[in-house]
Amino acid sequence: MPQMSRQDPLIEHHTVDYVPLAERHGKARDLFTLWFSTNIAPLPIVTGAMVAQVFHLNLLWGLLAIALGHLLGGIVIALASAQGPRMGIPQMVQSRGQFGRYGALLIVFFAALIYIGFFISNIVLAGKSIVGIVPSVPVPASILIGALSATAIGVIGYRFIHTLNRIGTWVMGSALLAGFVYIFAHDLPADFLTRGGFNAAGWLATVSLGVIWQISFSPYTSDYSRYLPADIGITRPFIATYLGATLGTILSFAFGLVAALATPEGTEAMVAVKQATGALGPILMVLFLLNIISHNALNLYGAVLSIITSIQTFASRWTPSIKVRVVLSGVILAGCCLVALGASADFIAQFIGLILALLLVLVPWASINLIDFYLIKRGVYDIASIFQADGGVYGRFNLHAIVAYFIGIIVQLPFANTSLYVGPWANLVEGADLSWLVGLAVTCPLYYCLATRGQAQKVRAVKLGYTD
Repeated sequence: MPQMSRQDPLIEHHTVDYVPLAERHGKARDLFTLWFSTNIAPLPIVTGAMVAQVFHLNLLWGLLAIALGHLLGGIVIALASAQGPRMGIPQMVQSRGQFGRYGALLIVFFAALIYIGFFISNIVLAGKSIVGIVPSVPVPASILIGALSATAIGVIGYRFIHTLNRIGTWVMGSALLAGFVYIFAHDLPADFLTRGGFNAAGWLATVSLGVIWQISFSPYTSDYSRYLPADIGITRPFIATYLGATLGTILSFAFGLVAALATPEGTEAMVAVKQATGALGPILMVLFLLNIISHNALNLYGAVLSIITSIQTFASRWTPSIKVRVVLSGVILAGCCLVALGASADFIAQFIGLILALLLVLVPWASINLIDFYLIKRGVYDIASIFQADGGVYGRFNLHAIVAYFIGIIVQLPFANTSLYVGPWANLVEGADLSWLVGLAVTCPLYYCLATRGQAQKVRAVKLGYTD
């Protein structure tokens, strides 16, 4: 057995570098517990309540739309996660093999912005949760407690994050199931099954929300699978991630929907959870707080890796140390806390709106990532080139990927329905943001055609003696 001090350090010593085969460890089931536990949290529960409160679906149609949306979107996150064991590097570093060394910078920037946005939103939410549980604690102190706790987990890194989520799967899963049992064991409103109904707009909006929810995790899924043994294959990481991500979110969304229907119409989502679960409510609130903090560590971890990736793009010989990751975590912590302490009452809603708008840039990236890995290169990448100053065989810029990426963004804009921008065709289906569907439908075949055409041209050039 390897020594703890060398192979299993308390604080993760890798950052964006390749994880050697000798240091690989873990099981595919670790991915199930990570993504299952991560998604049992207040935000998906609140979002699930929207299915009844905003989209006006009844229980049956709401559950069907929730399940379909997450089952479809889960394919994207699972395919991204399954790349980790083969590549052994973070997802954003891998993008250099698709966009070129410098071409990947824009994607990395957007990813870092999304991580930081979620980190700030979650420390505000954690602060409010602490105040709700212990009103005597001042809001600024509550925000700092939530931020420092998440930062400590993020600094320790990969192994500790997985350990917490293994525990969280049993604790949070059991608590949520107990909540379901409590609700159905007590009297339900007379309109519990009949409140709402079916409407095409609300149903499609719920399906789209589920798909977008899953896609939003795809930029950092392989960050948490890159330590798995390289011979684990594709199927096992795919299944573990798919089941964990979809079951966790479906349960949380369904719990929010059930709680909303079990309380008087118009009740605020988390208030509905407290009312519907009675004596169990305070326990759930404490567990939700702990889960917010644990989940937020993933956002900090991803933000740090993205920033390090950006810096290393211009310093190819630099191998960041543990100290660099700790310092960067501290800088991000300080900046985010300053923003959170000055946040307005509707800060979370505004930030979530920004993040959802940024998903416009993630859909074409996810399309290119999956097409390139599974259909073009078939999982075979030159890892050394990814870290070379000139991009090696991938170059500084891959125009095929960059062109497909920007076209993928542009074609979504007319259909976008976000808080920041509403396209002219956004309400073809009222309330449903279908821009992601257009982005996938255009970017996937476009990039495949451009990439395969580029490969064919290289082969012809070699045969004609125009290149080495």
